[in-house]
Amino acid sequence: MFGPREELTFASTASAGVTFGRAGVPRRAVPASNLPATVLPASDLPASEPPFSRPEQDWRLSSHPLARRGHAICSAIERQFARHPLVSDLAEDIGSAEWLRGVFTLVVLIVLALAARPAFELPHARSGAWLDEAQQSEWRSLAIKPWQRGAGQGRHFAAGEAVVRLDNVPERPIIELTATLGEDDSLTRMLQRAGVASGDAGQVAALIDRAVPADTIAPGMRFDLTLGHRASPADPRPLQALRFRPRFDLALVIGRTGGGTLALERHPIAVDTAPLRLSGIVGQSLYRTARGAGAPPDTVQTFLQTIDSHLPFEAIDPGDTFDLVVDYKRAADGQGAVGNLLYAGIVRQGHPLVQLLRWGNDGAYATLDDLRGDAAGDGGALLSPVAGAITSGFGMRRHPILGFVRLHAGVDFASSYGAPVYAVAEGAVTFAGWHGGHGNYVRIDHGGGIGTGYGHMSRLAVAPGMAVRRGQVIGYVGSTGLSTGPHLHYEVYRGGQPIDPLSLRSLAPRHQVDPVQLAAFRTRLAQLTALPQGILPRR
Repeated sequence: MFGPREELTFASTASAGVTFGRAGVPRRAVPASNLPATVLPASDLPASEPPFSRPEQDWRLSSHPLARRGHAICSAIERQFARHPLVSDLAEDIGSAEWLRGVFTLVVLIVLALAARPAFELPHARSGAWLDEAQQSEWRSLAIKPWQRGAGQGRHFAAGEAVVRLDNVPERPIIELTATLGEDDSLTRMLQRAGVASGDAGQVAALIDRAVPADTIAPGMRFDLTLGHRASPADPRPLQALRFRPRFDLALVIGRTGGGTLALERHPIAVDTAPLRLSGIVGQSLYRTARGAGAPPDTVQTFLQTIDSHLPFEAIDPGDTFDLVVDYKRAADGQGAVGNLLYAGIVRQGHPLVQLLRWGNDGAYATLDDLRGDAAGDGGALLSPVAGAITSGFGMRRHPILGFVRLHAGVDFASSYGAPVYAVAEGAVTFAGWHGGHGNYVRIDHGGGIGTGYGHMSRLAVAPGMAVRRGQVIGYVGSTGLSTGPHLHYEVYRGGQPIDPLSLRSLAPRHQVDPVQLAAFRTRLAQLTALPQGILPRR
């Protein structure tokens, strides 16, 4: 058994501390009963070393003489630094020997740091190299100034010894170019600007004038020219051939005959006028999807306006299918021309939500229900102008904003902001715009002395003079004018005087549709919806 001094010595090995010259990794305390008999006894320890100040050691090396000697040296150094530490708090005991030693240590460390600092020198610019004439010309060709003088972009190498300068450059025997007719321009001036001799330009203008009407040749038309060889560079080139396309199905060619005179030839172009059908999934954007299918921007805009007049965009889901048919011409030479929008539809799970057909001489778009009118069995009944409940009826009431009692000449419908507002019957828009306390307001004349008004809308979808159909979107619910919240103020007038909208249930039928026209509408609709999916050629 060990005495009290030995037990204290081994207990100190459980503490985690860093010692001078030895590993500072904490070691697990070893019970005294598990130690071998060769452990250094307490009697061999230096008498001057306190038990608690003895640093940690590995008991496996304590029996070796070198280990004991090294341990004694490290202990002496640690005791010396414990009595005289290198780091001192310069804020305490100012002027004492300990403080002066700390200042001296700080000064020595600063001097050593300055002595070991890296050297910083300014970089020296490389001296300019002398460039010969060829190199200078090469650098000038890469500068911006040549672009100002008409040079093209890219690297232009200077002429070297392999380049032979020619005093006279031979001209090309023929030149092929394209000329475009400008605004307030004439064929003669255009041809002369292109380099055609004045005599040839006058003959060409006379031939074209006899072949096609003058209004057929619009500004922007392109002419393909072939100019022949000339005797002198100062002379204009003679016209060898000219070709242009005044109509989609006709090309005119002017060329030289055997006698050297100019003659005009007509070249009819076969054209297929079958309509083109484009369809696809709506996705996140109906406009982008239709453009991705190949429809031109003007056609897509017409399609969107047509659909919006009968079906609000909010009612179209990303999984729906858009369907449109356009008037399209395909020429035998590969050219194509898109015409009017003939059909517009939105389909959901195989069932059409709306089908609009271009019908009538005015180019308006109508559904089958629009064309049937009273034949559909509605008896001219007025629709509800908006989806919502009635919150205020017709009659005298205290105005919620003005505060006094006056006639409420309409009915208020509560609805969400931006909800579509529909025309209750077909008619003509007599007013569309700002109307005082009504805010954004639309007035429609339905004939027979009956009119309707729609107020407080956020934005309008019609303009004065437009003809609207029953159920057509004319605007969207808002809170403009004297309004306390989003709602629709709906009015009905008879002979110019306001009446209770709830007292008028229907309007007299304005017209009856010919059964022959109705059958023709159904036949045309079936033909367009049966067309196969087409592909619009990319340009």
